[in-house]
Amino acid sequence: MLLDPGFNLTLRPMKYPVFYEMYKDAIKNTWTVDEVDFSSDLVDLNSKLTKPERFLINRLVAFFATGDSIVGNNLVLNLYKHVNAPEARLYLSRQLFEEALHVQFYLTLLDTYIPDLKEREKAFAAIENIPSIQKKAQFSFKWMDSIQELERLETQEQRRQFLMNMICFACCIEGLFFFAAFAYVYYLRSKGLLSGLATGTNWVFRDESAHIDFAMQVIDIARKEEPELFDDRMAEMVKVMINEAIDCELNFAKDILSHGLPGLSLKDMHTYLKYVADLRLERLSIAPQFNVKNPFSFMELQDTQELANFFERRVSAYQVGVTGEVSFDESF
Repeated sequence: MLLDPGFNLTLRPMKYPVFYEMYKDAIKNTWTVDEVDFSSDLVDLNSKLTKPERFLINRLVAFFATGDSIVGNNLVLNLYKHVNAPEARLYLSRQLFEEALHVQFYLTLLDTYIPDLKEREKAFAAIENIPSIQKKAQFSFKWMDSIQELERLETQEQRRQFLMNMICFACCIEGLFFFAAFAYVYYLRSKGLLSGLATGTNWVFRDESAHIDFAMQVIDIARKEEPELFDDRMAEMVKVMINEAIDCELNFAKDILSHGLPGLSLKDMHTYLKYVADLRLERLSIAPQFNVKNPFSFMELQDTQELANFFERRVSAYQVGVTGEVSFDESF
């Protein structure tokens, strides 16, 4: 089974071809930080952003600077060694590259957006000196480090621990914390600000969506192979974990919105977090807890492939090696 102890190296016959297809799809979505044009962002930073918007962007890049590093460490230390399928480990290897690419993107954001060296140092050490970000990091370590001492998944309870780690990574960190961060970016984009940040975020959004899909596929297969693994007690633990994640992210929202921003209220962000949480619960076949609608009309853009004037800037809505018909009304 997928979570059996061991290190299977046999790619043929391939037991889980879905992971190999995900790996190939990820290769098609290759991008580099050098493709992102920040020139108009510098104009916005110097002459267009209000003081509350500047505070928001400083807090946001400080979170970005540490968030994907936490995810990358979890991949190496906790996930790779326990998913016992070589085709799945191919995807995880690709994902680790993408996490490193995201860290490079956020490093570039910090160097571009925060010219003051002391402020930049503070942002790099956000989990130590910014309480709202520290709280999110502590939540992540609490749920993800619980299996760090596990070398093999010998028992059903250990496999449950592993799945809780993966659910935390997919539903809470990449699936909630980062989706909330994307909302702030797309809010600024809706005002015509920081197009370079939005372009890079489009790429990151696609990567993160694929990471969530992969984790959910692992969870689906593990549940199919061992149906009793995901019992009522575990479902309740997932609800508790997701509610804790909402509390952490709402605390961050109170911080990042503390100076006030027209069209982006704390109440609406709380509703958005509940909306996203329900999406994650439903994907796990757990009944939605909040039953709310997405309050942000500007977030509809995240499900539309970006159309841009090729002669003005590099189009981010392309795929390497595209074949067949191309449709611009499909979600990504």
